[in-house]
Amino acid sequence: MLDRKLIEEIILAALSTGGDFAEVFVEDKSNTQLMLQGGKVEKSISGRDFGVGIRIFDGLNSVYAYTNQHTKEQLIKMAIEASKAINQTPRDHTLNFMTEKIINQHKIKKNPNNISSRQKIDVMRQAHEGAKGYNNEISQVTVSYIDEDQKILVANSKGKFVEDQRVRTRLAINAIASKGTQMQSGGFIYGAHKGFEIFKDIEPIEYGKEAARIAVTMLHAEDCPSGKFPVVIENNFGGVIFHEACGHGLEATSVAKKSSVFTDKIGEQVASKIVTAIDDGTIANHWGSSNIDDEGEATRKNVLIENGVLKGYMIDKLNGRRMGMESTGSGRRQSYKFAPTSRMTNTYIAAGDSTPEEIISNTEKGIYAKNLGGGSVNPVTGDFNFAVREAYLIENGKITKPLRGATLIGNGPKILHKIDMVGSNLDHGQGMCGSSSGSIPTNVGQPMIRVTEITVGGRKGAE
Repeated sequence: MLDRKLIEEIILAALSTGGDFAEVFVEDKSNTQLMLQGGKVEKSISGRDFGVGIRIFDGLNSVYAYTNQHTKEQLIKMAIEASKAINQTPRDHTLNFMTEKIINQHKIKKNPNNISSRQKIDVMRQAHEGAKGYNNEISQVTVSYIDEDQKILVANSKGKFVEDQRVRTRLAINAIASKGTQMQSGGFIYGAHKGFEIFKDIEPIEYGKEAARIAVTMLHAEDCPSGKFPVVIENNFGGVIFHEACGHGLEATSVAKKSSVFTDKIGEQVASKIVTAIDDGTIANHWGSSNIDDEGEATRKNVLIENGVLKGYMIDKLNGRRMGMESTGSGRRQSYKFAPTSRMTNTYIAAGDSTPEEIISNTEKGIYAKNLGGGSVNPVTGDFNFAVREAYLIENGKITKPLRGATLIGNGPKILHKIDMVGSNLDHGQGMCGSSSGSIPTNVGQPMIRVTEITVGGRKGAE
């Protein structure tokens, strides 16, 4: 991607004014974005992006610069300009790069770059037909497809020199059901650290039908009552509550600044004893996985909470310095235009011992949140407000009528203590997470869980 000798010269230039650490990040990424609406292709974008980022540390401070230019003169000049923010006594530096051989955990069978646009659009049309043909109340269907092939190189003044390739593919379906002035939407998303072979794993027609089923079901649902209820949250994307309301508080980005409710609580009971939470960037071909993070460190399985006890955080290099702790392979960034920081990969609550049937049958009256939508979270306090895309009433241990307009309102750290049943059916959902280092692919996951009490906002008065 860049000559090793050139990278050495860039790093030495970056350290010329006294910095104690320098890093070069090189990225070469190609991607495709397609959108199908009303059966017609409304957007088709493809391109390639190449760039270089240079980062310099001076103790607990950092400087970051980037460019899409790649001549030797331009890169050396940028390194020297960035180094001027460091005003220390220059030191002698000797570089000895150690090329690291990584074991690729994410085999790619069909690189999307070798697949025609016609084949990609055909998959989208299948999803569209599945949704549109589900019911005559489906008024609009939008199908989005993205793929990317990202090659990176990370080298630093400690001798690291490592490369990786990430290939990801994702399909998203949104269906709208209408009746008179009423409208409801349903969606389904699937993505993986895989190539076009993901469409051997899934049937786009069936996923289209599922998106439409949610929309039609909610169109005919009753308004959700408001009040405090036991809430059963389904697996898969249900894990977005932990991701947003607790996961961000376990990232060193907030812990190092002491702006997290989990700061200085390692070894303390922060959740119910039946809760174990993990961030694992190594799971083969998962959406949030990679062989190395964006600082060149091997990804790993980080146990965050074990049997309710806080065990650790997700840590990047710079915040690790501030905390006096080592990196956990959690440094991530959207592209070369962003400096990395600690971010989640595949974050989930581990499977428990209860079956989904046991959880439902042991709930006399409550709300079953089958599909969660978007929401808002205060990252400092963990207070959240999430829309429920598909909800049902639980009565006498059985799922009964569908409910619409439900929202879950609460506090993530407090909710962790109120989980009293954890299911055995762990599954993951795919999303994009935005933070200071850009938007990155992350998995959220959990088995079905039951929370003894959550405030439920609805359009109907309290029952």
